[in-house]
Amino acid sequence: MELLKKIKPIEIIVLAGIILALGVGFVTFKNYRQTASKQIEATSKISFQVFLRGISYTGQELPIKSGEKTFISIRNVPYSDLDIVNVKVEKKKTILPTMNTKKIIVVDDVTMSNTYDVIVTLVDTAKITKDGAVVGGNKIKIGLPITLEGKDYRFNGTVSDLKTIPGIDETQVINNELNTTDDVQ
Repeated sequence: MELLKKIKPIEIIVLAGIILALGVGFVTFKNYRQTASKQIEATSKISFQVFLRGISYTGQELPIKSGEKTFISIRNVPYSDLDIVNVKVEKKKTILPTMNTKKIIVVDDVTMSNTYDVIVTLVDTAKITKDGAVVGGNKIKIGLPITLEGKDYRFNGTVSDLKTIPGIDETQVINNELNTTDDVQ
């Protein structure tokens, strides 16, 4: 009883913290709990398409071009410059009614002569997890809002397609380039 009177409350709190830390360490060591580094399965190149709907432009050709770089922001958070692989531009379309219900006619919408729908394909290196590709701390999924920004433009769009590019994992390339033999050169 006298021993309990000598122990101060702060000592009990410190002892409880040490026991809790040891418990978390044990659970992590036995793989009951995963750390962030164990969730990353691979690093791979990905290509994703950004759909830009209803861009109004009156110039001769769009300022966004294949082979150039564009700066992207993911959910209004600046990320990085990425390479533009492909740009597909179409004028806004409309459907004309016909008497035959099995056949439709799609034509350019003359009421929106300077309005375009654009699909931009970008490539980047992503960390592949069990939940999908992660770029700049954000999961890249279809429907994610992205802003493309260049010298003369700033377009808002959404991710409309996502593909991993098959290839060799970068960590494998680095490990293969290392000389693991004892040869002195």
